[in-house]
Amino acid sequence: MAEKSPRYPRDFHGHGADRPDAAWPGGARIAVSFVLNYEEGGENCLLHGDAASEAFLSEIVGAAPWPGQRHWNMESIYDYGARAGFWRLHRLFTETRVPVTVYGVATALARSPAQVEAMQEADWEIASHGLKWIDYKDHTPEDEAADMDAAIQLHTEVTGARPMGWYTGRCSVNTVALAAQRGFDWISDTYDDDLPYWIDADGRDQLIIPYTLDCNDMRFATPQGFNAGDQFFAYLRDSFDALYAEGTSGRPAMLSIGLHCRLIGRPGRVQALRKFIEYINGFEGVWCARRTDIAAHWAATHPPQRRHNWHLLGQEAFVSTFGGIFEHSPWIAEGAWALELGPAHDSAQGLHNALCRVFRAASDDQRLEVLRAHPDLAGKLAAAKRLTDESTAEQASAGLDALTDDERHQFETQNSAYVAKHGFPFIIAVKDHDKAGILRAFERRIGNDSATEFTEACKQVERIARLRLEEME
Repeated sequence: MAEKSPRYPRDFHGHGADRPDAAWPGGARIAVSFVLNYEEGGENCLLHGDAASEAFLSEIVGAAPWPGQRHWNMESIYDYGARAGFWRLHRLFTETRVPVTVYGVATALARSPAQVEAMQEADWEIASHGLKWIDYKDHTPEDEAADMDAAIQLHTEVTGARPMGWYTGRCSVNTVALAAQRGFDWISDTYDDDLPYWIDADGRDQLIIPYTLDCNDMRFATPQGFNAGDQFFAYLRDSFDALYAEGTSGRPAMLSIGLHCRLIGRPGRVQALRKFIEYINGFEGVWCARRTDIAAHWAATHPPQRRHNWHLLGQEAFVSTFGGIFEHSPWIAEGAWALELGPAHDSAQGLHNALCRVFRAASDDQRLEVLRAHPDLAGKLAAAKRLTDESTAEQASAGLDALTDDERHQFETQNSAYVAKHGFPFIIAVKDHDKAGILRAFERRIGNDSATEFTEACKQVERIARLRLEEME
């Protein structure tokens, strides 16, 4: 049994060069998602059963965990977010009637009943931000899954409804898969796109709504970040302007903005957020939406489309499917299957690149055999109906299956002269030409030296392979 070929899980292709038209409601040119992370009371703390104090996202830049000790200053900064920052943001968003999605840490929500009630009265979406605001990179999948289940249970008890969206934040490589198993409408533990997209999660179509770490007030609390509200406003404005311009030109996208009660909720920073809201209110075609609304729109407008998943085919199926892409040369498909294939190869463009790598890495003698495997144009094999299905269709597309006696004589004469000089058949991607164009190419290329013509023929073989793959998409 052949050894399993390596498969690369990351997807560098995504929506591709021409991303789909989001078709936002009302013809909006941009969707803006304001996200308020509610973590206060869910952070690392001895009171919460943790081994050390919190050290992340506070005014204490460069803070380190205090093992076995409470960090009074850190706790107090987090308390500010719940006691003052939240209410300042609540007033701003309700006054401006901007919808909000809350990433709510379940234990933090449980310790803040007044804030939860205010979120619900404002019709904010409350998604789950996990059980505790802790790092899951070293957790086992079983332990992380147990915390997810506990978070869902506690969230349901506190809010009266199961969360339909999920974002862990400080996640592990297992987070998205574990969340997908629990049937969320959307998951945001990625930062890899400007639009939602679907993934296949063990046979289930899972919607991903990417989040942001750049348009995020967390950069007020990092060494490389914002030092003043004006910097935050300028960055949000420029991000909005770029995406709005793209939407105006027909490629609408989504802008996520990440906020934290204890950071943007400070008086010296909240005005930047207010200025930004006022700024975008001056534009037409801006859809401010909760993530649940974006998810519902995407599911209705862009339902999941099953991908080929060519890179997941076993060797036998892969070679059976693609062994004829390079004429009578299944060894090229065998070589491609052994490469590091991934989701980016599940298209004609991607798989063509993998097949061509094998062809280009082959010796001149091996490539010559590929050239010689191609039939003469309108030659004896065509007359005897012994061409491959692909070659039959390709020659027919250029009208080579319906030649006059004079045209057939021309092709036979040119074929013989070409092979006598170069040692392999004349090869051209006939779908790019008509009969007259093919004959002109014959006349031009028969005069080339054999080294030049060998290079040209190899390029044509690759072009034919690309066209054949495109027929399969």
